[in-house]
Amino acid sequence: MSCVVAIPARLDSSRLPRKLLADVGGKAMLQRVLERCLEAKAPQAVVLCTDSLELQAAVASWGLAERLPVLLTGPHCTSGSDRLASVLPELLAFAPAAGGSPDPASTWILNVQGDQPFVDPAVIDAMAQHCKELSRRADPGAPTVLTPVYRLSPEKIHDPAVVKCLLASNGRCLTFSRSALPHVRDVPPDQWHAHASYWGHVGIYAYRADVLGRWASLPPSPLEQAEKLEQLRLLEAGIAIGSFPVQGDSLSVDTPAQLAQAQRLACP
Repeated sequence: MSCVVAIPARLDSSRLPRKLLADVGGKAMLQRVLERCLEAKAPQAVVLCTDSLELQAAVASWGLAERLPVLLTGPHCTSGSDRLASVLPELLAFAPAAGGSPDPASTWILNVQGDQPFVDPAVIDAMAQHCKELSRRADPGAPTVLTPVYRLSPEKIHDPAVVKCLLASNGRCLTFSRSALPHVRDVPPDQWHAHASYWGHVGIYAYRADVLGRWASLPPSPLEQAEKLEQLRLLEAGIAIGSFPVQGDSLSVDTPAQLAQAQRLACP
C-alpha cells in the first residue's frame, strides 16, 4: 500500500477570494497547510494540484519547490475531488510500486484542503495507517473512501459553516450536512447535544485511487448541489465512506469570521 497527499487549490474561491494567500500568523494560509503536510511521515509524496500559476510561484518563493511538486490542472474543475481526479495518472506516478507500475487498487490519494492552516500531521499519518488496514482486508464491502470525524461541542451543532457527519454504529458515514443531524424530536434544539452524539467532519478524504478515477463518470448529486458538499456525490453513487475519530477539530476557513479565528489562533 502506498499513499500520496494531494492538496487541491484554487485562488479564486467564491466565498472568500484569495483566501489561500491570506496572512495567518505571518505566513500565507496555504504555506501553513503545505508545511504541515510535509511533516507527516507516512505519505510517499505531498503534491499541490492547482490551476494557478501564482500559487505555483508562491510555492517556490516559500522555499518548498524541491520538496513539493506542483501539478497544474484545468481551470474548470468543480471541486477538490474533481481537480485531483483530473490529474490522477500524474499523482499515481508519485506512488512507488513493487512491480514498477502503480496499482490504483492499492494506492490511496489523501485529499487535504488548502484552507486548513492547522491540519495535524498526526491525523494524516493516522489516516494512512487506516488506509493500510483497509487494504489488507479481504472484505469487498470495506470502505474505499475514508475521512476523520470529531465530536462536536454544543455551540457548533447548529452552525451551518460546520459540516456534520451522521454516523452509523459501525462508523460508516450515512450522510453529511450543514444542518444538525440527527434531529431530536420533541426536544428544544439547544438541548439536542444531551440526547444524541454529533460529529463534525474534518474535511480530509482518503480515496482508493481506482475509486477516485471514477469521479468524472459519477453524475452530480442533487444533495451535493444543495449542500455544496462534494462527498455527497460518492454516497449517492453507492460508494461507502468510512470514518475514524480524532481529538479536536481542524479549522476550515470558508468565511471572514473563520479567517479572523485562524488569525487569532496563530497569534494568541
